[in-house]
Amino acid sequence: MLGTVLLLLLALAKPACPSPAGAASRRAEALKRLLEVFGMEDPPPPPAHFKQPPQYMVDLFNTVANADGVTKNPDILEGNTVRSFLDKTHGEKMRFLFILSSVAKNEKILTAELHLFRLWPRATDGPKRHHFCQVSVYQVLDKSELDTPGGKKLLAARLVSLQGSGWEVFAITQAVRDWTEDESSNQGLLVTVQGLGGSPLDPPPLQFASSRDHHESKKPMLVLFTDDGRRGASLPVAPILPAQLSVPKLTGPRNARSLDRLQPCQRHPLSVDFEEIGWSGWIISPRGYNAYHCKGSCPFPLGENMRPTNHATVQSIINALKLSEGVSSPCCVPDKLYSINLLYFDDDENVVLKQYDDMVAGSCGCH
Repeated sequence: MLGTVLLLLLALAKPACPSPAGAASRRAEALKRLLEVFGMEDPPPPPAHFKQPPQYMVDLFNTVANADGVTKNPDILEGNTVRSFLDKTHGEKMRFLFILSSVAKNEKILTAELHLFRLWPRATDGPKRHHFCQVSVYQVLDKSELDTPGGKKLLAARLVSLQGSGWEVFAITQAVRDWTEDESSNQGLLVTVQGLGGSPLDPPPLQFASSRDHHESKKPMLVLFTDDGRRGASLPVAPILPAQLSVPKLTGPRNARSLDRLQPCQRHPLSVDFEEIGWSGWIISPRGYNAYHCKGSCPFPLGENMRPTNHATVQSIINALKLSEGVSSPCCVPDKLYSINLLYFDDDENVVLKQYDDMVAGSCGCH
């Protein structure tokens, strides 16, 4: 996969003497192929208005990746995609609706969480004070029959302290799986607040921030952890041969190019700038990353510093001794690859964190 990315980046560079039409066509084709590497058909449009991504998603990105998007620990995420959805009920107090149309059919729902921000409790009249209440989350089955047993289904319930404020997270995985299998079944969620014995509390001493009345950072949110099945070189991207791309010709003195070929196999920088590509409008983080690339010779005899495979060592010997025609010396290629993470707005302006395997050359060797 990394080889495909490197060829695409070379194609995006400017040829020595391109025709305007030819250069535009090559760039469009290269960008199309690069989108395929990132699992997209078209780039999502930038949000119509400035939008602040949920702080939870920003914090998750910073936990999973460094400033360049390179994964710190591949085991932190469950699956390779995290999607966030904001409530679409326009401020109803205890009813929530999340539109999941952007979830792809091939994505496996691993975990789904409802995130609600608990507000500071109201001052209560009289001597009676409650320290805890019971919060229940229901999947709405029939909006017109909410008071009947068949109108809703209990998903989660627990005691919540009435002291302080902060985020409360409820697992609602099965409901989301139902919704992704049948979109028409998504009638939203209902949250109730009751006393310790299940008695109604009127007015309820506990309230959650709504999607309309409170700051962007406190809005109700659904978070999905999913896996789209994409793993490394198994990505369904058509192979791109060098002959298909117009690669810039080397310039400079001949002896300088020859000297470059004689340098030992090692890793070199390869900057990917999303602003130059034209993707900065929808990608939140990172602004770009260093993919690195491998360059240099693999001369006989191959030392341990060349990190050769046994096959490369044998090939090097056969090439040096001319024991067989048409056998070249081993190639300098990545022998360790790292994943990167993108935090971006999708087509529906939801914020997504996605991890892509085999995107950064971690080290180089002779293979």
